[in-house]
Amino acid sequence: MRWIHCLAIGALSVSLAACTTSPTGRSQLTLMSDEQLDQMGAQAFAEYQQKRPTVGGAPYRLVQCVTDAIVRTLPPQAQDGGWQVRVFQDDSANAFALPGGYVGVNTGLLAITENQDQLAAVIGHEIGHVMAHHANERASTQSATNIGLSVLSSAAGLEGAGGQQVMAALGLGAQYGILLPFSRSHESEADVIGLQLMAQAGFDPRSSVALWQNMAASGGGQPPEWMSTHPSHGQRIAGLKAEIPEVLPRFEQARQAGRTPNCGRP
Repeated sequence: MRWIHCLAIGALSVSLAACTTSPTGRSQLTLMSDEQLDQMGAQAFAEYQQKRPTVGGAPYRLVQCVTDAIVRTLPPQAQDGGWQVRVFQDDSANAFALPGGYVGVNTGLLAITENQDQLAAVIGHEIGHVMAHHANERASTQSATNIGLSVLSSAAGLEGAGGQQVMAALGLGAQYGILLPFSRSHESEADVIGLQLMAQAGFDPRSSVALWQNMAASGGGQPPEWMSTHPSHGQRIAGLKAEIPEVLPRFEQARQAGRTPNCGRP
């Protein structure tokens, strides 16, 4: 069919024009500029601060110290202007990092992390998302998927109630067959990058396993893995264990070079 041929050519053209490579060597589709992502990160960080109270004192100093140690391992352009850090009063065990240099950690996460190394595993993971341009890739994939479904609907003449049902099925197929697995690949990649960053900063990467064991023990049930944007706890722990022998030399080199962070305890 001619419309399929045209759609394939158009999709290929967009992909080739916006194809980049992640820090682990994976091909990416990135349609947005760094400036756009930085602006979105700044806006999201400002909105998050408006919705939740922030915490200072020892919790803030701990998170700032760990973040600073990890940021010092980043390329110079990623250190420009420093990274803004906030600790939020929130019982959920979450953290995030945003394009433009922003890190947020909830007090609920500090209650689960037992030492600075476990906290570094989380912050390294979140900064890993930023360094791998996952926000750009996710937004670009969502946009490309929506455009593809729209073109498919128009070209195939899918109209009326029957057409809506077909498009709904295609949408679910895209969600569970493309977007969610793609998000899981982001999580696994951020785990690898996070281990590398924390090790280079002088934090023990072996603590990441204990962290996720704590997370598994404290959390509720998880949806089936194929319906989740995150790997299962067991899969994540297995992946970390497999990667740790690769990053331990970085940790040992960091310690020999005098990188011994002393940020205290949560």
